[in-house]
Amino acid sequence: MNLSRPLGGIIVILFFMLGITSTSATTKYNVLSFGAKPNGKTDSTKAFLVAWEAACASPDSTIIYVPKGRYLLAAMAFQGACKSPRITFSIDGTLVAPLDYRVLGKSTDWIRFEGVNGVSISGGALDAKGPSLWACKASHTNCPAGATTLSFTNSKNIRIHRLMSLNSQMFHIVINGCENVHVQGVKIIAAGNSPNTDGIHVQLSKNVDIIKCSIKTGDDCISIGPGTKNLWIEQVTCGPGHGISIGSLAKDLKEEGVQNVTVKKTIFMGTQNGLRIKSWARPSTGFVQGIRFMDSLMVNVQNPIIIDQNYCPHNLNCPNQVSGVKVTDIVYEGIRGTSSTPVAIKFDCSAKNPCTGIRLQNVNLTYLKKAAESSCTDIHEKAFDIVRPQNCL
Repeated sequence: MNLSRPLGGIIVILFFMLGITSTSATTKYNVLSFGAKPNGKTDSTKAFLVAWEAACASPDSTIIYVPKGRYLLAAMAFQGACKSPRITFSIDGTLVAPLDYRVLGKSTDWIRFEGVNGVSISGGALDAKGPSLWACKASHTNCPAGATTLSFTNSKNIRIHRLMSLNSQMFHIVINGCENVHVQGVKIIAAGNSPNTDGIHVQLSKNVDIIKCSIKTGDDCISIGPGTKNLWIEQVTCGPGHGISIGSLAKDLKEEGVQNVTVKKTIFMGTQNGLRIKSWARPSTGFVQGIRFMDSLMVNVQNPIIIDQNYCPHNLNCPNQVSGVKVTDIVYEGIRGTSSTPVAIKFDCSAKNPCTGIRLQNVNLTYLKKAAESSCTDIHEKAFDIVRPQNCL
């Protein structure tokens, strides 16, 4: 028997026996230890913020653990920069908003992360109690705008996995000014008539992935704003909702463009739109380019494929103007299914900046088990292989 095992090997065995790995240490913080109560009635806001302060100040990788139960929380802001290289919110419970919608309604965000790096959210549910505010908006004019449920601003290396967002007052998840964001296995639920409850909104961000998500809401399932670059969307199911939308663009005269977006293997169930590009009919330096819509199934969708560059609701602030947004290099490939309206493909482009490089390949959309129609204005396009309804041009 050889007893001359190297000292390093003995140390590794001792670390293993003690439950310590040779990787950098991870420190765990349980919100119950900071005074959080899982009864859904006691305000646990301060406990969550103090747990964040402890994790943020640690030099180790950290986990903030939220056990099963319901945690009543007011608006919270988790800010960096942190010493901890990685902070994970591991959630087994449900975070709930106050019953009185006015408590959150006057805030921009319910749960806000700003200037953080390496933050992950894993599991759990966020219940923003939105229906009472929606009811106020439906019957009154003097209502607060409402809060976004979860937002990340000016942050990097963010992961959101297996989270459920329920009944947001406004947008469910906002990614703003961020880099390297991975969203996977997220479920979003709100009523089909809930106002301005976009599922996931991305703007001024790059290298964002949204994978294997289910989004049921009252507005866009995914909305893509100015300054979005390198966005990958795959295996997303949408409905009810307004579809996946690039825009509204041209909100500002000088705004950043949208480029390199791939939307792949998506399903739209009874939505208002499927794949949409939308811009206001007014001057802008914005653009949309390098967009790939691939392998999408439409089931009873009002506007399966639509570009609307003459968007001007209620004819306010934009009559007699045309969109300055340049739309170019857009590919629709493998788009199939049913339209709930006769016009399944609508390209309504800008008279000043006609759409260019629009390509359709293997598109097969029907209306009431018969041929659908297409409509084209100010567009230069090419069609390949099977395209139904027939090419407008």
